[in-house]
Amino acid sequence: MYKILQQEIWGNKIESYLIVVAILLFALVFKRFFSKFLAKLLYKLVSKAGKNIARESFLELVIQPLDIFIVLLIGLIAFDGLTFPPELNFTVFKLKFSRLLSSITDGVFIIIIIWLCLRVIDFIALILEEKADLTTDQTDNQLIIFFKDFLKVLLVIIGILLILRFSFNKNIGNLLTGLSIVGAAIALATRESMENLIASFIIFFDKPFTTGDLVKVNGFTGNIEKIGLRSTRIRTQEKTHISVPNKQMVDTIVDNYTMRTQRKAEIKLEIDLNANAAKLRKLLQDIIALMQPPFSQNGTAHLTDTGKNAHVITIEYYTPAAQSIEEFLLNKEQITLQIIELMEQAEIKLAAASSDLIVYNKVVQ
Repeated sequence: MYKILQQEIWGNKIESYLIVVAILLFALVFKRFFSKFLAKLLYKLVSKAGKNIARESFLELVIQPLDIFIVLLIGLIAFDGLTFPPELNFTVFKLKFSRLLSSITDGVFIIIIIWLCLRVIDFIALILEEKADLTTDQTDNQLIIFFKDFLKVLLVIIGILLILRFSFNKNIGNLLTGLSIVGAAIALATRESMENLIASFIIFFDKPFTTGDLVKVNGFTGNIEKIGLRSTRIRTQEKTHISVPNKQMVDTIVDNYTMRTQRKAEIKLEIDLNANAAKLRKLLQDIIALMQPPFSQNGTAHLTDTGKNAHVITIEYYTPAAQSIEEFLLNKEQITLQIIELMEQAEIKLAAASSDLIVYNKVVQ
């Protein structure tokens, strides 16, 4: 048995191959134990939170990349004890096969580390989002999402540069110098994308709107769902999902309904010409008396026009912006019904050309 183990195949003893296989099996069996242990240590470095939910979320994010990292690391240590067979050291694209394997291994290591760092960023963002949800201001949530995406893009770029350096043996300094020239040309070619990126920073620091706000832009009305590096996602009132380039969100007039202090409504009455001045004056006084809290704020009623078809009375009033759309519609209904009752009591009819009240709200609700 001992002689069999001492026999050599491809420059290595069978005993050495068995040791490598045993180490790999050990790594595959106990990888989850080691990855959880490392994940717990890493958790202590990135968070002081003692909540089990946050801890479990972190473990779910980093366990998989840690498993692969541990197996690969132990496998490389085990294979390092073997002599690379000369028979396998052939040339591939003017590159020795041993060097090719080494470059691939370095690239895989870098990818796994970047992958792990991306998961850590996701976890930190998750913790920050939980804390931001405790406040009423949505700006914090907006900034967290933005910088999470920004850091991920930056990390991927760093990973690509590291792969070029260690896998392809490229000089990063010279590469960055060349990339700066190429980057300038790309920046000119992708000027619109750069403008959108700069506009995203303007949005975050100027804060004309935040996530969750109800806005109207370019004829579309909806709630801001996400402000990204290139565009702003809006869920319209028709429940469709649109993306508006950030440059347009900065350059175009954006009506932010969420920031309004009051909600305005307007009622237009076309009164029959048989109504005399005394009846109209009394109706105006009764309507103004009606336009008081809690029904409305700063209500006005004026005889704005008259002619051969009708006397026109325009009523404007405001309600608190904090009202929901259901409360606003119910309040408008109550006011309209009471105006109809006032007209019935005063025996005032609508003009023949107008079959009913013309009621509309000037703002999107």
